[in-house]
Amino acid sequence: MVAYDISYIALSRLDTYQCYVIKEKITTVIAYLSGGMENANNDGADWRREITVWLRDNLGHSVVDPVIESNKLITENDAKDFRKWKESDPDRFRNFIRLAIKIDLDGVVNKADYVICLWDESVLKGGGSHGEITLAYYNHKPIFLVNQLPLSDLSGWIMSCATEIVTDFDRLKKILHNKYSNAKNRS
Repeated sequence: MVAYDISYIALSRLDTYQCYVIKEKITTVIAYLSGGMENANNDGADWRREITVWLRDNLGHSVVDPVIESNKLITENDAKDFRKWKESDPDRFRNFIRLAIKIDLDGVVNKADYVICLWDESVLKGGGSHGEITLAYYNHKPIFLVNQLPLSDLSGWIMSCATEIVTDFDRLKKILHNKYSNAKNRS
């Protein structure tokens, strides 16, 4: 994503006019962090926290973290018990999850420049990561898949959507460093 550092300059003789000067172009690259939540330990927050710090410190990238976005949504909607609604109030549950889906897909399509996805057992019973990867592929976003399943268990669909497939985060970091560190130095 591109932003600009804009400064306001008041022109003394033309006090009814304003002039804006663009000082420098600021490029912020944003990663969307896809992966299991509903069936993952700690909603998948731990790996997301670790890669967020690495991306920020090593590449200057920002992230869209759906765990953080979901926690905001839970707070805003007083929905700390939303998982219980699945059986006790299915319509309420479905409406709440639709809000989360909208926010997540907006993050993939309109905010992120690329996607990092942890593909492990926790994604198999869910649907969000499947949808996020497909939508990112459809929108020509690079997808970096950290596959921790046997290759024979990796969906051909997901495999074909991925730009790069690695088996661990150390390999992912090397790929991202090679791809993006030069861009960081040019900006």
